[in-house]
Amino acid sequence: DKYNDNNKNSSPEESGSSPGATAAKEEVEAHKTFPCRALVLTGYGGYDKVKLQVKTQKKPQLKAGEILVRVKACGLNFAELLGRQGLYDLLPSPPVIMGMEGSGVIEAVGDDIKDKKVGDRVIVLNRSGMWQEVVVVRTERAFIMPDQMSFEEGAALPINYLTAYMMLFEMANVRPGKSVLIHMAAGGVGIAATQLCQTVQDVTVFGTASAAKHETISQGGVTHPIDYRTKDYVEEIRKISPKGVDVVLDPLGGSDTQKGFSLLKPLGTLIVFGAANCVTGQKKNLLAMAKTWYNQLSLGTMKLMQANKAVCGFHLGYLSDEELISKAMVKLLELYSQGKIKPRIDSSFRFEEVTDAMRRMHERQNIGKVILLPEPKKEEEKPKPEPGENVGKTEAGAKENKEETTKEVKAEEA
Repeated sequence: DKYNDNNKNSSPEESGSSPGATAAKEEVEAHKTFPCRALVLTGYGGYDKVKLQVKTQKKPQLKAGEILVRVKACGLNFAELLGRQGLYDLLPSPPVIMGMEGSGVIEAVGDDIKDKKVGDRVIVLNRSGMWQEVVVVRTERAFIMPDQMSFEEGAALPINYLTAYMMLFEMANVRPGKSVLIHMAAGGVGIAATQLCQTVQDVTVFGTASAAKHETISQGGVTHPIDYRTKDYVEEIRKISPKGVDVVLDPLGGSDTQKGFSLLKPLGTLIVFGAANCVTGQKKNLLAMAKTWYNQLSLGTMKLMQANKAVCGFHLGYLSDEELISKAMVKLLELYSQGKIKPRIDSSFRFEEVTDAMRRMHERQNIGKVILLPEPKKEEEKPKPEPGENVGKTEAGAKENKEETTKEVKAEEA
């Protein structure tokens, strides 16, 4: 890590240096450059549109209220799969660095910051730009990690747990004795929602997932696992609970939203927070999108009054109230410290392996969170390249492209 090494090699007389020497040293520091690896979305389409690039950059000059964080782990979310296909409105247009959450170590703080210091381990939330080695963020978007929390857990917590927490407790007001239907119960939000339901007495959880994941989600707290691939989940729920359920968390959209609404008990709440049914193949599928929107639930206020049911929408990306987010994060970190919630890490992939990471999530193979690690593989870790694979070319590429400020690193191709 050249950037850190540069810092380590600063003069031993630092503490007693004269103002002139300090200014000169700062001048030198400001002109030092370091390599920064980042995952860049270069255009919309398949997995190949996310490229690993190495930029040479200067140490950023922090404004008031900003901190510089060396990123140790990042979270992969469904939003990034949508973003790659051009289906996520909040992502700036390519070329753009994706990623909304991560964890790492503070390397520098703005002048006015009192509650954080260099060396603190933090969880960071941002609208985009987290999939890189070094980020500058506003201090209110960073949260001190509990000592026992790993960087992978830190990166797995914010998006999924904030989403689940706000839907269950701020919108649906889940109380003892209620029942909740959680779709994609083995995914990041699904596991977070299941764990949070455990913090309330006697909450019954119905969870849909493929049969292979049932044992895991049952151990995690799902009362009634349902295989949505082979069974009609509406029928299965009605067999167990003829009146239906109190809360439905719907990340699917389309006809599933209608089914969810029909499953609600009187005074029940449906929360729509995604449209996973839009995503079928690697690239944008206009037919799947049209079908999802055509089947979208459409209700007038009169119909809602007659049904005695509530319909809500939740999207963390559009939630601009920082205070709401901060309060929920504080609460979640408290629950983690009490041992009541614990992110489940499905797998961790290096930046070079981003294609494999996205494919794992896209094909719904994951149980829990998929994590991306910025740090390059150490030499001994590198697998022997299979014929036709572009592995380990980073170093050779670095030698060839010294004169370029940005170079692309070949990702491993499956």
